[in-house]
Amino acid sequence: MIKYNPKVWFSLIFHSFRGETFKMLIPVVLVIGAITTAIAFIELHYFPDLVGSTITIHSLLGIVLGLFLVFRTNTAYDRWWEGRKLWGAMVNNCRNMAIKFSVLDLSKEEKDHLALNISDYVYAMKEHLRDGVKLEELKNQSDIENADHIPNFISRKIYTFLQKLYSDNRISGEELLMLDKEIKSLTDITGGCERIKNTPIPYSYSAYMKKFIFVYVLTLPLGIVPQFDYWSIPIVMTVFYFLVSIELIAEEIEDPFGRDANDLPIDELCAKITSNTKSLLS
Repeated sequence: MIKYNPKVWFSLIFHSFRGETFKMLIPVVLVIGAITTAIAFIELHYFPDLVGSTITIHSLLGIVLGLFLVFRTNTAYDRWWEGRKLWGAMVNNCRNMAIKFSVLDLSKEEKDHLALNISDYVYAMKEHLRDGVKLEELKNQSDIENADHIPNFISRKIYTFLQKLYSDNRISGEELLMLDKEIKSLTDITGGCERIKNTPIPYSYSAYMKKFIFVYVLTLPLGIVPQFDYWSIPIVMTVFYFLVSIELIAEEIEDPFGRDANDLPIDELCAKITSNTKSLLS
């Protein structure tokens, strides 16, 4: 996630963003420029009176396209912000769990083991939402490699530890219910993140948006060449760049758990949770 000062206008205006998604646009923009050049050349030299200006039609279509892009970016941002709220809840719940366990009469080994399990849970969840859990990031790897859903497996280990404390009469029933609520919240948060991860924007909507952008841009030279001549080339390239950039930004943030520049800083959040729980349970 890119950290910046939103109050420093000039640095934001002149900042050159070098994200991979924007580098992908360069070849396509050049192709659009070549197509616009060919259309402008043919229209100006061979059919100067055949096609009149259709700028009014493209203005009306531009309004519709703008509404679609606004809805698209708002939907993607809602997913990004919901993911951030879920990980914020994860930070708070892990802290609450560590605080409540820290006041119990536990040995140092038990507290250290619990801190490792909480840390393993968040790191396992982080990679579970990406390409798969990295076992080398986990401190306690016993029997984990055989688990189908590693975050659930670690949550079960924490709950087993809690149930053993109750069976040994080391905590009361009220304390069991209080701590059970915190463990349950881990599963609720994981389920919420999986819902965002596994439910992308509907295919037909995404495909239609891309087709609409390309048809609009490819027909735009027919509307503006009679008025702008060869200046239509940079105009169309610029319009295409901005329209597709908005679509690519929406694609990037609609899955907020990855490693893109604008994704959530969940690596930092995992490190923060590990540090907090270790401090509280030490």
